[in-house]
Amino acid sequence: MTQHTLQQAADAVLDTTVGRAGGAPGVVAMATDARGNLYEGAAGSRELGSDRPMTVDTVMCLFSCTKALTGTVLMQLVEEGRVRLEDAAAKYVPDISAIEVYDGLDADGQPKTRPPRRAITLNDLMLHTAGFGYEFFSAEDLAYRHAKGIPTLIANTYDAIKSVLLFDPGERWNYGCNIDWVGKVVEAVRGQRLGEVMAEHLFAPLGMNDTAFVITPSMMALRASLHMRAADGKLTPVPDLVLPQPPEMDMGGHGLYGTVGDYMKFIRMLLNDGDGANGRVLRAETVQRMSQNGLGALKSGGWVTTNPSLSNSGEFFPGLSKSWAYTFMVNDEVTPTGRPAGSLMWAGLGNLYYWIDRKNRIGGFWGTQILPFQDVASYPGFVDFESAVYRTLKR
Repeated sequence: MTQHTLQQAADAVLDTTVGRAGGAPGVVAMATDARGNLYEGAAGSRELGSDRPMTVDTVMCLFSCTKALTGTVLMQLVEEGRVRLEDAAAKYVPDISAIEVYDGLDADGQPKTRPPRRAITLNDLMLHTAGFGYEFFSAEDLAYRHAKGIPTLIANTYDAIKSVLLFDPGERWNYGCNIDWVGKVVEAVRGQRLGEVMAEHLFAPLGMNDTAFVITPSMMALRASLHMRAADGKLTPVPDLVLPQPPEMDMGGHGLYGTVGDYMKFIRMLLNDGDGANGRVLRAETVQRMSQNGLGALKSGGWVTTNPSLSNSGEFFPGLSKSWAYTFMVNDEVTPTGRPAGSLMWAGLGNLYYWIDRKNRIGGFWGTQILPFQDVASYPGFVDFESAVYRTLKR
């Protein structure tokens, strides 16, 4: 592969994604090997109709791309012997023991609950097998929140994660607010806010200078606006749609803002077995453990939306077997894009997608700011971008 070939192929994908009818307002994409970025590109604008071009240093809401960073700072505590994944989460955050399992409706149409059959462990939280859901993917969670006056997760409050379990811990995989609880565990053990822990133990050794839960003035100047796509395909910028600043709680599941370039430093650390630009972040054996399926016979899957303005219903690579690691989706088979089996990926609600291929020491990130998730322009663009990376890699 030549970087010139990749540059041409990737630039074409970005230009097509932005230039097509109903295309993304703007996109930033990067690909890396273990040594450094192989490709950096940006196209379009930070806000539809504005004269602010999208640039590689644009700040975006990372949404669920936050999760892997939270999982990393928990695994640092595992390395230090301060927590074990087998531990009950209530050992560190007693409030979680009050969360019960949804058990249908009573005669008055109000939600009923019962105690879970066993305690939630850190392993359950990291693997999304604790029973938690998201209100925009679960009608039961949404109904429970309405009945009990629990705020939505976007409120970025501690009360927002005190919802209901949809099943008993360990029973199955279900994507939900588990990693927000992981963040609370980290805070309890470290005695600091999650953002402070990340700044010291993750961002400093990686040189991630533009990633934070609280948007600094310099970050705000570089921030891309979120956009909403209506059912007719029309995009509308929503520049005031920002997670609460400063947040009441640093949400380990979705609360970070940052740049694609910063995230590539995190991906490279995992490609380098835990070694960061300014020091070691994780032991090699920890990275190996984080990269392996933890579900056993269970499988991860897709999602069904209860809020089409936030997310479409969907799944990554339907028909392919997928499992879950700490804290990434694992494709158990080769993907149509060329990613080998056993690789890692995840995403963020605003149509941000990344993958980590530790076999070939290749990773990439595709960043846009569009709702709902799995956007008709952005998601195919990501698939085409990853495909272009592997296609040129094989030449």
